[in-house]
Amino acid sequence: MIKANVVLDTPIWGKKIKKPNIYIKKRLNLLSKLSPFKNKIHEFTIFLTNNKKMKSLNNQFRKKNKTTDVLSFPFNYKFNKNSYLGDIAISYEIVNKRSIKSNFFLEFDKMWIHGYLHILGYDHNKLRNFKKMSKKENLILNYFYNKN
Repeated sequence: MIKANVVLDTPIWGKKIKKPNIYIKKRLNLLSKLSPFKNKIHEFTIFLTNNKKMKSLNNQFRKKNKTTDVLSFPFNYKFNKNSYLGDIAISYEIVNKRSIKSNFFLEFDKMWIHGYLHILGYDHNKLRNFKKMSKKENLILNYFYNKN
């Protein structure tokens, strides 16, 4: 079973997602039915925050003094017998801004899925890896939005 702990750092998220824990739980239940994710047992945290906190985290951990949409903090599970994968932080303002031309839930799903794949070990530092990660992101998003 895939489980996420959702930590709400700023109440502004409540304007768009009334119960983020329930929303994510439903998404993960759906994800667990998708072939590459069946029978996976792991856990991670989604930290829902704002641009100010994202800028601070980005500066502290990546030495980039600017805000960003999503940050991933993988817990090196290959050397750990526990199933905890790591943490993902997401900026409300960026998701909300992108949703003006799209849909808030779609943009939010894009962010946490992107972060989730990072904590699973995917990256996009080379074109080959970018394509592999994008393909996996699109697989999940297509599965979510063609199921509903």
